[in-house]
Amino acid sequence: MFPNPQDALPLPLRPNLEQYKKQAKDLVSACKSSESHAIGAWASRFIRTVTRLAGLTFTSELPVSIERWTDQLGEFAQRKLTGSGNGKAACVLAGAQFVIARSHGFESWSRFAEHIEALARSNSPVSNFELAADAIVSGDTTTLERLLREDPGLIRARSTREHRATLLHYVSANGVESYRQKTPKNALRILEILFEFGAEVDAEADVYGGGATTLGLVATSVQPERTGVQEELMTMLLDHGAEIERPGVAGNGHGAVAACLANARVKAAEFLAARGAALDLEGAAGLGRIDLVRGFFNEDGSLKSSATQAQMERGFQWACGYGRRAVVDFLLHKDAGLLTAMSTGETGLHWAVMGGHLDIIKLLLEHGASLELKNIYDGTALGQALWSAVNSDTEVDYARVVEVLVDAGAKIEEGSLAWLAKQAGGSSALKERIAEVLRRHGAKS
Repeated sequence: MFPNPQDALPLPLRPNLEQYKKQAKDLVSACKSSESHAIGAWASRFIRTVTRLAGLTFTSELPVSIERWTDQLGEFAQRKLTGSGNGKAACVLAGAQFVIARSHGFESWSRFAEHIEALARSNSPVSNFELAADAIVSGDTTTLERLLREDPGLIRARSTREHRATLLHYVSANGVESYRQKTPKNALRILEILFEFGAEVDAEADVYGGGATTLGLVATSVQPERTGVQEELMTMLLDHGAEIERPGVAGNGHGAVAACLANARVKAAEFLAARGAALDLEGAAGLGRIDLVRGFFNEDGSLKSSATQAQMERGFQWACGYGRRAVVDFLLHKDAGLLTAMSTGETGLHWAVMGGHLDIIKLLLEHGASLELKNIYDGTALGQALWSAVNSDTEVDYARVVEVLVDAGAKIEEGSLAWLAKQAGGSSALKERIAEVLRRHGAKS
């Protein structure tokens, strides 16, 4: 939930504290306005001004958008300034300043102000850190090496933002500010430079609940995978002593392999397992290691003390999502729970649909999986298929998935065809094939 470290807004190239004070006063005025959408309008103006002055270029690879930031900031400001139940009496300047500070990733207005004042001083530790972070994500080795030579202490410095990341963490393109989540093609050379200047390989950042190291963040990040350097980065980190089994290595209390599976980084999970990462029941199931999965059960079918019910249930869902048919079949006979859902409300069937595994979808339906059970986004299995068809970057044939589901009796929600036609994502050919399936089963335009 906003604000978290990844949602932090970029700062203008030349941030001005007086201008931010004015923005805070404008937010107070919006809060006191009789117009119901005044705070939302302020958030929209603020976001567009900040991103323009920051010179931020939006790309499809970056996990940010003006619309998402606007919605998040507007809701946060509304909640913080009027959520106390006192209405307009809560619209105070201190609260508005807090909202602005938090939107940029700082824990208080005073820390935010200190950061801006430090940026204004040439060659200050804060200024140098920010320049170095930008050099890392842009692949600017010349600037990075110059900054580290001129300020050797920079290699152990930490961001003044809430996440307290080191420069090494920025290599992961994960956990830090989302507008800086980029992996340049020379990321291996960037990582090499940081180690040459003495980077601490297992330094922890305060993201995802704390304890996250660069290894865990790289392993669970989509950006280095897309750039094609994920395994090489992990290899270099391990060669420099990174601990795979460090508690909370990827945050949220997850082990390395489980964290990869939870973030759809299957190749990274397989890589870490091959490099010695421990596999509990959850990890073994997600990687399709049926030989190991069987070993977590007693002869009478009960779980051994080395495994938990929660591990079995999560492992079952990963097996459904990653096409581990043998594991799914085995766990179905061990009461894994067809109705058991993740925190998102997604069941094994939802996961099988996302992965496009027709054999597993059919197997689950044969065992009585519910077609109409909804996740927290109000999506049934069919709804999940439609959403995945326009949002997934995989090559899954979701038209076939939709066909299997509607043939099995999935209810087609009114307006599905209109919704599908409005979506910008997904190929036109795939959407037309899906629409044809829906129309054949009674859907109306």
